[in-house]
Amino acid sequence: MNKSKVILVVDDEAPMRKNIVDLFSSDGYITFEASDGMQGIEFVKSNNPSLILLDINLPKMDGITALQEIKKINPDIPVIVFTAYGTSERAIEAMKCGAFDYMEKPFDLEEFKMAVSRALNYGDLCEELNQLKSEFVNHEQKITEPMIVGRSLKMQQIFKHVGKVAPTDATVLIEGESGTGKELVADAIQRHSLRNNKPFIKVNCGGLSETLLESEMFGHERGAFTGAVNSRQGRFELANEGTIFLDEINNMSPSLQVRLLRVLQNHSFERVGGKQTISVNVRVIAASNKNIETEVAEGRFREDLYYRLNVVRITIPPLREHPEDIPLLVNHFLKKYNPSGQINVTPDGMSALTNYTWPGNVRELENIIHSAVVMARENVITPELFPSKLHSNDEILAVDEKLKRGESLNEILDNIERTIMLRTLEENNWSRTMTAAKLRINRRQLYAKMKQYNIEKRK
Repeated sequence: MNKSKVILVVDDEAPMRKNIVDLFSSDGYITFEASDGMQGIEFVKSNNPSLILLDINLPKMDGITALQEIKKINPDIPVIVFTAYGTSERAIEAMKCGAFDYMEKPFDLEEFKMAVSRALNYGDLCEELNQLKSEFVNHEQKITEPMIVGRSLKMQQIFKHVGKVAPTDATVLIEGESGTGKELVADAIQRHSLRNNKPFIKVNCGGLSETLLESEMFGHERGAFTGAVNSRQGRFELANEGTIFLDEINNMSPSLQVRLLRVLQNHSFERVGGKQTISVNVRVIAASNKNIETEVAEGRFREDLYYRLNVVRITIPPLREHPEDIPLLVNHFLKKYNPSGQINVTPDGMSALTNYTWPGNVRELENIIHSAVVMARENVITPELFPSKLHSNDEILAVDEKLKRGESLNEILDNIERTIMLRTLEENNWSRTMTAAKLRINRRQLYAKMKQYNIEKRK
């Protein structure tokens, strides 16, 4: 270890400071301590630490304010912030203010050491921090609850990306399956941007026909088409000086892709049926529930437009890839739909939720929790309040266990068939016709199987 490396530990908890100091002193670093933000700032004024480990929750001056003051003194010092009370907003806030990394207590020691090593060796961080240092937080804006929820490593990376890109004017492409929270990420970028007091206009590119979408985005002049009795501003005009969010951009037609490309290149356009060129200053955030690179390769999306949109790409993982966040999300939605906090999920209920694969992602989880809160009795949510598909997933995944218990193959297959049939019926709102089509059997076979397995719609 390089003994010239000086680490300042700023934490109001003496035992925590001692543990951190002992950890890095034993590795050969020179360590100093401060018990609050003011002491930390005074140390930085008279010294030049190589790294600062800074708690957010501090007396006298909170860690975010201390971080800002430290960056004014020396923007080149890498700072790793940490707290026992982590939220996505705190992570985004810290990264916006120039933090190198964000960690939650209690630490994984190996991960903590790796973060410190990366911070000390990240020589190019100075330039990036210098660009970001004075662009960030409006502390008068109070956010009472995190809009994006997650403590997993994958979600923490999302928060960090948002914190870094938000205060810039860079175009952002957000990719992720339906229901993963792409619009929430767009909201967070706008909320923490320098345009946060300017218009934020949203357009669903998949919800309108080509003609209507063109008029919606660029506006039209009177008489441009049947029904255009008055001139109308488009969303790009309305978003001038602000931000426009183009959701489901992968559904945009080729001709509209050309028009959008021109706006991104020249910052100008004409209304439908108009001749006057209109110039705008608009930041673009786009979202897609499909991989745009694949869409380009298969000829459904313009390559030049993709490169214009893909200045910064944020990919949101499906819920099945970070199941450790499910309990946190469940509690978040319980608070949202049951502010009194009197309703809880039983352990077996939570197990059913965490074992399910969530094809509808966070949106599906929210809907199920909302329904369960409405239907709950005696302030308890049990697995019986969840759709059968949550139970079926466990059943299908437990085939090996069933064989070990001595069940026959026919019994297991019958249970799986019943499970799939029940799940498909519920997914299709108990429409026999749609269910039979989905299962690729005729309705007579479906009715026979329902009778065989005693499947009836719940009342």
